[in-house]
Amino acid sequence: MNLVLLQNWLDNASFAVLFVTMLLYWIGAAFPGLSAINALGTAGMAIANLSIATLLGARWIEAGYFPLSNLYESLFFLVWGITTVHLIAENSSRSRLVGVFTAPVAMCIVAFATLTLPSEMQAAEPLVPALKSNWLMMHVSVMMLSYAALMVGSLLAIAFLVVTRGNNIQLQGSSVGNGGYRTNGYRLLKAGELVTQPTPPVESNGFARVESQNNGNGNTAVLNLATTSQSSTLTKSETLSPQRLSLAETLDNISYRIIGLGFPLLTIGIIAGAVWANEAWGSYWSWDPKETWALITWLVFAAYLHARITRGWQGRRPAILAASGFVVVWICYLGVNLLGKGLHSYGWFF
Repeated sequence: MNLVLLQNWLDNASFAVLFVTMLLYWIGAAFPGLSAINALGTAGMAIANLSIATLLGARWIEAGYFPLSNLYESLFFLVWGITTVHLIAENSSRSRLVGVFTAPVAMCIVAFATLTLPSEMQAAEPLVPALKSNWLMMHVSVMMLSYAALMVGSLLAIAFLVVTRGNNIQLQGSSVGNGGYRTNGYRLLKAGELVTQPTPPVESNGFARVESQNNGNGNTAVLNLATTSQSSTLTKSETLSPQRLSLAETLDNISYRIIGLGFPLLTIGIIAGAVWANEAWGSYWSWDPKETWALITWLVFAAYLHARITRGWQGRRPAILAASGFVVVWICYLGVNLLGKGLHSYGWFF
């Protein structure tokens, strides 16, 4: 079987598997009791990951260089990275919610690479001189893996915003310290409401919790926190339902962890690229459009992690920042090559 025939078979198989996998995850989300459907979704992601790895490996053997020299190869490497990050996130969180959002994105990327790109852009061609370096694997592969991780984390942040749409989650406690919605008094408040003081905790039976306190005379005074605490200024509020609470908690937690994985990879990739640039062009940094947007991407996610770790932000504010990072990553990865030329334009569109 020649390379072209194997490539055609594998990329079409990857698209078909990801399409079926997307449907399985959506059905599993609609009917949580169908555990077998969820297991099939995980298996589909693993099969797609293996198919894409086989495709990239075959091109590597046939062409003699790491398969990241053109748009077709980089798109499939990106999907391989997304499916790999998906499997890691799903295994660590033991939640099938990740696939509801990652499967359709992976499928759309494969569809674009397989059905939209012309055949000449899919063909393996000899490397241009600037890419004949061991840094091709060390720099580009790390950058692509960081893009995959940051995209998955940003997608889950977008999903978090959808789940809590039209509302603002007010939290108590640090995202690093306790980090549990149910233990920190999370409430779902309509946008625009003013909270002057945290609302008192409420027991599951619907009554305000009471505490006993010794008044110094041997007697015990019972304090009703609902009546002794300064009341919050709320125009309208509603307690987060258990289902949405659990879903929001899972999405926020997984998003935070995945972005925490992608950010160090992005940092390493940028440093490796600077070293390669110095060897190839005699300068560590030339403010090329790709370099500039890589720096912008780094700053966006550095701000997200700083807000979560140092400032203790939780809920919608950091999620909005992470969601904006999804657009920034796509501009850095693909938009720069579509909108203008630069030192990184070879092997792509120009």
